[in-house]
Amino acid sequence: MIRDTSAQDQIVSSAPAGATRVNWQRYRWPALGAIVLLAGIGWAVHAWSNASRSFDSSRVRIAEVKRGDLVRDIAADGRVIAANSPILYAISAGTVDLKVVAGDVVKKGQELAVIDSPELRSKLAQEQATLAGLEAEASRAALDATLARATGAKLSDQAGLVRTAAERDLQRYQRGFDGGAVPQVDLAKAQDELKKAQIELQHAQQDASLQSQGASLDARNKRLMADRQEAVVAEVKRQVDALTLRAPFDGQVGQVQATQHTQVAANAPILGVVDLSRFEIEIKVPESFARDLALGMPAQLTSGSGQPFPGEIAAVSPEVVNGEVVARLRFSDKQPPGLRQSQRMSARILLDTRNNVLKVERGPFVEQSGGRYAYVVSGGTAVRRPIQTGVSSLGEVEIVSGLQPGEKIVVSGADLFGDIERVSIN
Repeated sequence: MIRDTSAQDQIVSSAPAGATRVNWQRYRWPALGAIVLLAGIGWAVHAWSNASRSFDSSRVRIAEVKRGDLVRDIAADGRVIAANSPILYAISAGTVDLKVVAGDVVKKGQELAVIDSPELRSKLAQEQATLAGLEAEASRAALDATLARATGAKLSDQAGLVRTAAERDLQRYQRGFDGGAVPQVDLAKAQDELKKAQIELQHAQQDASLQSQGASLDARNKRLMADRQEAVVAEVKRQVDALTLRAPFDGQVGQVQATQHTQVAANAPILGVVDLSRFEIEIKVPESFARDLALGMPAQLTSGSGQPFPGEIAAVSPEVVNGEVVARLRFSDKQPPGLRQSQRMSARILLDTRNNVLKVERGPFVEQSGGRYAYVVSGGTAVRRPIQTGVSSLGEVEIVSGLQPGEKIVVSGADLFGDIERVSIN
C-alpha cells in the first residue's frame, strides 16, 4: 500500500502578540552595528572625495607658524683672496728670461722677467732715426725763417733810405722853386719821386711781414712733425722698457705661467704678483639677498681660531651666476696674522632685525609660488590657502597675512601637489 505525505504535515497555529516584539529585540544590536559601520564608510568616502590625492608624510616637511623676532642676516663661508694680485703680461712677442720663481718674495721695482724682442728694439732705432731727420728739418726751417726775416728787414731799411733821400730832394727843389731858381716841372718831378719812394717802402714792409709769417709757419709745421715723432719714439721706448717686467709693489710671486727661455706671444701672461699686506674675503650670496647688500655694510669675519674680526662689504658683483652673486669683504681694522690665499673664513652680514612678527621656517614653498600660497595642514588634510609673505632670512620668512600662530603649513614638498586645492597626507 502506498503512503501519503500526511505524516510530514504539521499544524501551524497563529503566534501570540508578544512574539513579534521579541523578534525585533533580537535584531536591534546587529542593526545598530551596521549603521555605525555604514557611517564610518561614509566618513571615509567623504574624506577621500575631499582629498583628490594622497601623499606620504615622509615626502613633505611641515613647520609651525609662530610669533617672534626675525633676524635677517647672511652667513656664508668664504675664501681668502689677495685684494691686489695683478698678472704681468708680455707687451711684445719674444723670448722670456725669468729672474724669479713662484713663491719668491720681491720688492717694488725688482726685475721679475726680461723679454728679448728684436722687432721692437729695431722699431725703436728706426723711429729714433726718423726723429733725428725731422729735428734737422725743423732746425733748417727755423734758420730759413730767420733769414727771411733778415732779408725782409734789409729791403725795408733800403726802401726807407730811398724815401728819406726823396724827401731831402723835394725840400731842396721846394726852396729853389720858392727862390725862383728851379722851374715848377722839376719841383713836380721831385714830388713824384717822394711818392714813389713811399710806395716802395710800404710794399717792402708788407713783403717782409708776409715772408716772415710764411717762414714762421713752415718752421712751426716742421717743429710739430718733429714733436709728433718724438712722442712716437717715447711710446716705443716705453714699450721697450716694458720688456723688463718689474714688481709693482712689495709682495710675493704667485703663479708663473711662462717657461724659461721660451718664445711667448704678445699679450701672453707671464707671472702674477700677490700683495701680502691686503687680503679680502670672497663669499657667494643667494640672488634673493643681493638687492639688500650695499657697499660699506658692516660684517663679522671669523677665522679658524674662532676670533671675530670686523669687516665691511667692499664690492658686489653685478652678475648673477647659478643663482648666486659674488661679494667681497675687507677687514675694517686689522686682518688676522698669517693669512694665506684660498684659506677658509666664515662671514656674517647683519641686514636688520624685526621684533614680534609672525614667521615660519623658510622652505621651497616661498620660491615655488612666490610666497602667495601655502598648504595649511589640519589633521590628515592639507588645504591650499592664499597668504602674503614679507622679508625673509636664510632660515625664516615673515608672514604678513593669511596664517595664524599655531597653524602648520607644508614648507617643503609642496611641489608634488601641483595645483590641487586639497590633498591627503598619510
